[in-house]
Amino acid sequence: MTTSQATLDLLESAAASGALQASSVKNIRRWLTDPAFAEYAPRVAELLEQQQHEQLNDVFWTVIPFGTGGRRGTMFEVGSNAINERTMGESAAGLAAYVKEQVNDVGEFACAIAHDTRHNSERFARLSAEIMAAAGFRVWYLDGFRSTPELSFAVRYKNCNCGIMITASHNPPADNGFKAYWATGGQILPPHDAGVIERVMSIETIARTPFDEAVAAGQIVLCQDEVGEAFLAAVGEQAFAGPRDLKLIYSPLHGVGASGVMPALKADGFEEVELFAPHAAPDGDFPNVPKHVSNPENPEVFDALIERAQVSGAEFVMATDPDGDRVGCASPVTLDASGEWETFTGNQIGALLADYILARHQEAERLNVRSYVVKTLVTTELIRRIADKYHVRTCGNLLVGFKWIGMTMDEQGPGGFVFGAEESHGYLVGQYARDKDGVVASMLLAEVAASAGAEGKSLREKLDALFAEHGVHAEHTVSVVMPGAEGMQAMQALMARVRENPPQSIGGLAVTQVRDYLGQTVLRADGTVDRLEGPQGDMVIIDLEEEGNYVAIRPSGTEPKVKFYLFAYQPPQEDVAAGRQAMAARLEALEADLNKLAKG
Repeated sequence: MTTSQATLDLLESAAASGALQASSVKNIRRWLTDPAFAEYAPRVAELLEQQQHEQLNDVFWTVIPFGTGGRRGTMFEVGSNAINERTMGESAAGLAAYVKEQVNDVGEFACAIAHDTRHNSERFARLSAEIMAAAGFRVWYLDGFRSTPELSFAVRYKNCNCGIMITASHNPPADNGFKAYWATGGQILPPHDAGVIERVMSIETIARTPFDEAVAAGQIVLCQDEVGEAFLAAVGEQAFAGPRDLKLIYSPLHGVGASGVMPALKADGFEEVELFAPHAAPDGDFPNVPKHVSNPENPEVFDALIERAQVSGAEFVMATDPDGDRVGCASPVTLDASGEWETFTGNQIGALLADYILARHQEAERLNVRSYVVKTLVTTELIRRIADKYHVRTCGNLLVGFKWIGMTMDEQGPGGFVFGAEESHGYLVGQYARDKDGVVASMLLAEVAASAGAEGKSLREKLDALFAEHGVHAEHTVSVVMPGAEGMQAMQALMARVRENPPQSIGGLAVTQVRDYLGQTVLRADGTVDRLEGPQGDMVIIDLEEEGNYVAIRPSGTEPKVKFYLFAYQPPQEDVAAGRQAMAARLEALEADLNKLAKG
C-alpha cells in the first residue's frame, strides 16, 4: 500500500503548525512511506486524519531505548516510542542479528524466552520465539507464566547466547516491555546495549517461523518443567537451617511469583503459608491492587494483607511484583500480631537480609578474604557498615540497575559473592542467576522473620538493633512523573540546572559538593572542580555537610520520571527512637526542598 499524498500533506501541515515535533514527523514519515511499515501505515494515517497530534507525539517522538531494565513503555498499536508488535519484533530481530555478529564460534545459537502475566505478554513472547527461530536460534521456551530470575537462570542452565523476558515489571497495566539478556544470564550491558539498538534501527523486514511449526521441527523447545525444577533446586541450595515456626501470608500481586515462591517456601520447611486469594489469579489488570499498580515498594499494597493477617493470626506478610524479581514485606511492630504493623523499605529489607546472611555464613566459617557484597550508589550505606562488621568488602560504586550487580559478580569472581542488593527491593544470593530474585529473597526473608521470632524479637526490633550498632539510617525515594516529549525536555532542563547551578543548601544542610556521574566531575562548594572516579551515567549526587546525608537525582531509565533518592544518617546513639524521629524529620525537609527544585 502506498500512502496518499493527502496524508503526507496532513503530516507537513501538522509539522508547520507546530502540532507535531520535528522528531515525531521524521518517525511518522518513515512509518508512512517505508515498505517495511506498510501494514501499520493505514492506522498512522487514520490518527493523522483525526488530528490525534498529542497521541502521535507521545508514540513517535523518539525510538524506545534500552535503559536500566531494557525496553519498556506503554502499549499502543503503532509508534516507534510504544510497545507494539513492530517494536517488539524489531527488538527480537535486532538482538538476534547482533548476537550472531558477536558470537562466531558456536555450532548452534540458542535463546531462552519467558513472559509474565501482563496483557499481550504471551503474544509478544511467541512473536519473539518465532523471530529467533527464523534467525537460526534454538529457542528454549518457558511455556506458562514464569519469573524474570527463572529466565536469567534458564539462560545459564541451557548455555544460551541470549535471553528475552517479556515484562514491564511493576509498571501500570497499560505497559509492557522487552528485557534482553546476554549469555551470562545478566541484562545486556554496554557496549552491547547500544549495539543491539543499532541493529534494531536497521531492521527492515522481520522473518518469522510459525510457532507450532517451529515446535514440531525442534527449533522451539518447551522446557518449563525441566527448567522450573532445576531453578527451584538452585534456590533451595541457598537456604539456611533454623527456626520455621512462622505463620505467613504471601501475595503474587496477580503476577508470576507464586510459581516459585510457594514451592520454595514449602521445600524450606514453612508449613503455614497462605496464598492471598484476592491477588492469586494471574491478571494483567491487577484488579485488586491499589491503583492497579503491583509494586511492593508501595506500602498501600500491604493494607489488605495486613487486614487479613490480623484476622487469621499470621505474623508476617510478603508480596512480589508481577515478574517475581522484587519482594516487599510487612510485620507487626511488636510480637503482638493483632497490634500495629509496618512495612519495610527496600533498603531496610536489604540490611536485614545482609546481616542475616553474613551472620549465617560466618557461623559456617564460609567468609574469607574473597568474600564481598554488592550494592548500588543509591542503596543504603547500612549494608556497607554491616559488611565491615563481618570483615567483608563492599562493591558499591555502581550505577542504578541490577545489571551492574550481575556485571560485578563476574568481574570480581562469583565464588566470593555473598549478597547483592538494590534499594528498589531487588536481592540475590547464590551463583545460579545474574538478576535479582524475588523467589530466593522471599525464602530468606521468611527465615529472617522466623529467626527473629525465635529470639523473641520483631523485625522492627531487629532493625533497631542494627541502628543502635551502626547508626540510624533513613532513606526515601521521590518520583516526579514527567510523561511524553515535554516531560523529557523538563527532565533534561532539571538535570542541567542541578549540574550548572546547584542549590547552596537542601533541607537546612549546606551543600559541600556535587558529584556528576555523567560529566565525571566533582564540583566543590568553593567552586573548584576535580575528576570523579567511578561509573559514567546520567546521575548527580549532592553531598551535604553532615556525613552520610546526601541526595541523588537521576532520570529513570525505564519510565518517564525523575527519581530523587534521599539519605539521612545519624551516628550510633543510645536513643534509637529519637534518632528515627530526627531522621524522619530531616527526610521531610529534604523532600520539601527537592520538590521546589523539580518545579524550577
